[in-house]
Amino acid sequence: MLVSAKEMLDKAKAGHYAVGQFNINNLEWTKAILQTAQELNSPVILGVSEGAGKYMTGYKTVVGMVNGMLEEMNITVPVALHLDHGSYEACYKCIEAGFSSIMFDGSHYPIDENVAKTKELVAAAHEKGISIEAEVGAIGGEEDGVVGMGECADPKECKMIADLGIDFLAAGIGNIHGKYPANWQGLSFETLDAIQQLTGEMPLVLHGGTGIPEDMIKKAISLGVSKINVNTECQLSFAAATREYIEAGKDQVGKGFDPRKLLAPGAQAIKDTVKAKMEMFGSVGKA
Repeated sequence: MLVSAKEMLDKAKAGHYAVGQFNINNLEWTKAILQTAQELNSPVILGVSEGAGKYMTGYKTVVGMVNGMLEEMNITVPVALHLDHGSYEACYKCIEAGFSSIMFDGSHYPIDENVAKTKELVAAAHEKGISIEAEVGAIGGEEDGVVGMGECADPKECKMIADLGIDFLAAGIGNIHGKYPANWQGLSFETLDAIQQLTGEMPLVLHGGTGIPEDMIKKAISLGVSKINVNTECQLSFAAATREYIEAGKDQVGKGFDPRKLLAPGAQAIKDTVKAKMEMFGSVGKA
């Protein structure tokens, strides 16, 4: 059964580790992530962007697939199904479809409008026992067409949003989505520290977890980050393993063209990536 992400993240914050949000794109992705979480006895958050939701034909399809897998695969670790960077409209659609967690990204609105919409969505989500994440200060890089440059959030604005009753907060601290450019300045730990001092027990979220060096990840966790989002890294490892299989001509041997065989190395690569991240984040054995 899907659970809200609130309890797992409160536990992570108190225990000084982080739970990974791994974005899903299809059945293979979902299966590989759930298998790994179960094998490592780790809580996990499955992230769905609006683009991925559309690709999988809609949020109800995603909910049906994930719920089916939890049952068929006997998954006993806590699993949350979370809308990633949701618009106001998408948040309502996911609440209705049966997601257990949502993220409202109001970071592109003026702060007053972000506050008003977040407040309304907090009430709608909590009424159904769904956890809600909000964002302050755009995360850099490209996220479904939204581009930013690794900006840093204003800690005072973070406190305003945190006080609305949200369950966890994403704040820009110089992180970006996608691959990090060579001239990236690194994370702003000063900003992160200032945000945590104002928001206290609130679990903080680090978006764009791909490519941030391990020492920075560990330091971010020590400063209150309890949820780290990973997407690009799984995509890159999946693509590399699939390329290797095809370039080796394995799809032309026997029934190597069967999609179950063709996609198996990529699925294994996702599992390896997720395992490495869960170990780095410290969530192994925390279910």
